[in-house]
Amino acid sequence: MPSKRQSLSSLIQSKTLLSYAAPSTVGRKKAVELTISPTQTIWQNEAVMLHYGDSLDLYHQWDVPTVIISDGAYGVLGFNGDPANHGDLPQWYEPHIKAWSERALPLTTLWFWNSEIGWAAVHPILERYGWRYVGTNIWDKGKSHIAGNVNTKQLRQFPVVTELCVQYVFEPKIRGLSLKQWLLHEWQRTGLRLREANQACGVADAATRKYLNQGHLWYFPPPERFELLVEYANTHGDVGGRPYFSVDTINPLTSAEWAKMRAKFYCPYGFTNVWQRDGLRNAERVKTQQGKGIHLNQKPLDLMERIICASSDVNDVIWEPFGGLFSGALAANQLKRRAYAAEIDATYYLYGIERFIPTPK
Repeated sequence: MPSKRQSLSSLIQSKTLLSYAAPSTVGRKKAVELTISPTQTIWQNEAVMLHYGDSLDLYHQWDVPTVIISDGAYGVLGFNGDPANHGDLPQWYEPHIKAWSERALPLTTLWFWNSEIGWAAVHPILERYGWRYVGTNIWDKGKSHIAGNVNTKQLRQFPVVTELCVQYVFEPKIRGLSLKQWLLHEWQRTGLRLREANQACGVADAATRKYLNQGHLWYFPPPERFELLVEYANTHGDVGGRPYFSVDTINPLTSAEWAKMRAKFYCPYGFTNVWQRDGLRNAERVKTQQGKGIHLNQKPLDLMERIICASSDVNDVIWEPFGGLFSGALAANQLKRRAYAAEIDATYYLYGIERFIPTPK
């Protein structure tokens, strides 16, 4: 009976695969190295496309993402090209962030995995390219993560057992204005009194206190309220300024179009922004036949499933630019989403695609 490893070897030797020059992996700090290189550029099934190569060369080929899962450089020399410290991370990430912003929609959510200092270093670059910070989620791996591996007499800080998964959404701009600014700007153009917005929306004070607020109390108007606001403005507002709340200056936005101006989010019941979950030590951990872990920082599938379910629907597109062992793409596949991912390291790529190959019975 053939094993999964044998089935992978058969896949690698398949005559249907394309010849491809392997990217360099010189200098990588890794526990495992393969002596063979992939002979293919792409592995795919009906919903997933996994590339052996640099995601910067591939973004333009991928369908527009609903979700981007970034688990790239941490500034710890973890792989070839990973900077030696967090100070070099902005330069490392900027071309990717620029590419993401060029393909993203207002519907797009970015989940940015990193260390505390790594994320802090990259945050200004994300903001510069239009990614709005939503919240920080902390993966608490528990004391078992460092048990037996820490000499507290030498440490100058508390032992680190956490990583961050930071949520961003792509901030749409209309004529250079944020949605919050644009809503107030359009209402002011009508010449109507501010409090009339409450009458328009059929609310006591929510329109002036939330929908048109320019501070931290601002609230995205529900599509049905937005529709009422638009109808009132274009019926009672100054005739010379019509249409109001229009992007193309011809037709006002509909409630359906307005609904697509913000990212999806479905908050799972019973969870907070602290994820208490041990690091992988069970059968999910990808290992060699000798029991050696392949990836130093493999992400659990349940955490990947959590963020994908929270920010997408069935058939939505998930990007995993720094695939590693393709945990994000695998979770997407299991959740009936479509996924595009890339990995430049031969070892990770080969072990990663093996996770998608059914075990022979």
